[in-house]
Amino acid sequence: MEKDSNILMKYRAVTNKLKKRFLKKPNVAEGSEEFASLAKSLKNQECPQYAGFCCLAQARCEHTLSNPAGEAQALIDAARAFLEAELMDRELVVPGFQEHLTASINCYSHAIRVHIENKQIALAASVCLEVGNVLRKVNKPGEAIAHFQRAAELQSQSALDCLDALNLVAKCKMDTKDYEGALAVLTEMAYLAHERGGSSTTGRPIGAYCDILARCEVTRLLLLLLLQPTPQRIRPEHAQTLEKYTWESCDSLTEMYLGEDLYLLLQSVVLACQSHDLVSLKALQKELWPLLNCEQNQLLHFVIQEIAHPSGEGI
Repeated sequence: MEKDSNILMKYRAVTNKLKKRFLKKPNVAEGSEEFASLAKSLKNQECPQYAGFCCLAQARCEHTLSNPAGEAQALIDAARAFLEAELMDRELVVPGFQEHLTASINCYSHAIRVHIENKQIALAASVCLEVGNVLRKVNKPGEAIAHFQRAAELQSQSALDCLDALNLVAKCKMDTKDYEGALAVLTEMAYLAHERGGSSTTGRPIGAYCDILARCEVTRLLLLLLLQPTPQRIRPEHAQTLEKYTWESCDSLTEMYLGEDLYLLLQSVVLACQSHDLVSLKALQKELWPLLNCEQNQLLHFVIQEIAHPSGEGI
């Protein structure tokens, strides 16, 4: 109790210095520095929620000084402090209404707004990504989607950055079992990578775009095998994706950026799914395991489960 009282006294002392007095202009810059110093001291004392309030006070001072860069940074410092307080409460299993998390998200949102108002679009996008990652960390992937989507929109002029943000959107949709939504996002990513990643001479994707296309291709195929859309409801572009993996067909471009071994293994997976051959699927799973990423391996596991224990007719 004495410690809390001492903190409050220091906070009030700085606040009182900033009050307007007759014929005396308050030194806002000095107040900002004192709030920052108090916030640092409180962080060292493991009082992150109090540090967050001091950072907010510092942000108000920077706003008064018309220093948007300082204001945004103070807001982000406040957001991180409130997040630390939330994580501490969770670790200690303290009952509450996630008020520290709400305060953190509000501070991040304010910082994003400040960056956008001052045409700092890249900085705004980076904060959006940080918010999304915070929400994923606290097991709220559904709420993270909007922030990753906004980051993608803000980075629309930078194709690779936009694709990275969209990939996070797709991951969150898979985390929330929205497989159709994830499929739509990955299809959008594939179109963007083809459109923006082509060589000026050949028109074919190059460099990092090949890796993105390969990742999208494999994940989309596994999602289609999991969803099992009926012929009446499957979209033309998704039907074309499945057709590329029939034995009668061969897509040289897809084979080029997937590699021959992975392409042939995926063809075998499609055939085994069509014939409901569980033995072959499980054997192929072992061969594919080192070639797929975490999300893809999980999807393949779900595909095998669905073949073994169908939950219903196609979607």
